[in-house]
Amino acid sequence: MPDTIIARCEAKGLRMTGQRRIIAKVLEESDDHPDVEQLYARASALDSGISIATVYRTVKLFEEAGILDKLEFGDGRARYEDAEREHHDHLIDMNSGEVIEFVDEEIEELQDRIAAKLGYELRGHRLELYGVPIKKDRR
Repeated sequence: MPDTIIARCEAKGLRMTGQRRIIAKVLEESDDHPDVEQLYARASALDSGISIATVYRTVKLFEEAGILDKLEFGDGRARYEDAEREHHDHLIDMNSGEVIEFVDEEIEELQDRIAAKLGYELRGHRLELYGVPIKKDRR
């Protein structure tokens, strides 16, 4: 599979306009989980002619093509990340909304064991943990 979002879009036969290329570039350079409004702000800073409707249509197209994963963390905002990123899970800070990515081998092994115990071979999963920071004792 090609490395970049643009290359994967082209490999899937998607028509890549200049504005779609900008949106793809913004997504590739994102190290967070932007929603459409954040993508729009970043893309329109590069091309003031990009409308929010174009961003909505583009992320929907990329999602339907399997280029993007849509994430919903319970805050009413759909967020997006590259579907080809290395596997990771998410911890969502319920106070700040911060999304922390992590990988834990024990959790990965446990999920495989649970699936096998239930008679399945695990092919994928998505794990989202929701929490609040533990208050440290101030002495």
